[in-house]
Amino acid sequence: MVKGYRHFFYGGGEGVAQRLADRLCRQYPGLIVAGTCTPPFHSLSAAEDRAIVREINDAAPDIVWVGLSTPKQERWMDAHVGRVRSVLIGVGAAFDFHAGTKKQAPRWMQRSGLEWLFRLGMEPRRLWRRYLRNNPEFIWRVLLQAAGVARYELCADSELH
Repeated sequence: MVKGYRHFFYGGGEGVAQRLADRLCRQYPGLIVAGTCTPPFHSLSAAEDRAIVREINDAAPDIVWVGLSTPKQERWMDAHVGRVRSVLIGVGAAFDFHAGTKKQAPRWMQRSGLEWLFRLGMEPRRLWRRYLRNNPEFIWRVLLQAAGVARYELCADSELH
């Protein structure tokens, strides 16, 4: 973490963002944590969303680290570009790993690109649908684009075309 930047941690389960901030501040003296927020698991009402945007902007962070699940964090960041006046970086489960609330895959699995398999083994009920649906679709689209059959671009509405 670069000294001087103000960081805001948005996401994670109850208390995870604050636990992460506390742990990182001990590990990196001088780290500036502008704030933390754990949103509720339900869809935010317009009023709740405005309150969270106000809380983040009032804290004036340079970087907002977004630790929501995929694709929720990507959708949240897309919807808040320009509303949240900071750089938004999606980090998924990194909050849990660095806060010490979830075990990370052994190094050899990480280096082999198999962390997804470890995570699936740890949380099968939560992740099986995502991996069964998203991974084959991603591989199929990569193959189509590599073969020159299709070209995918991210459009303003955040859908692939």
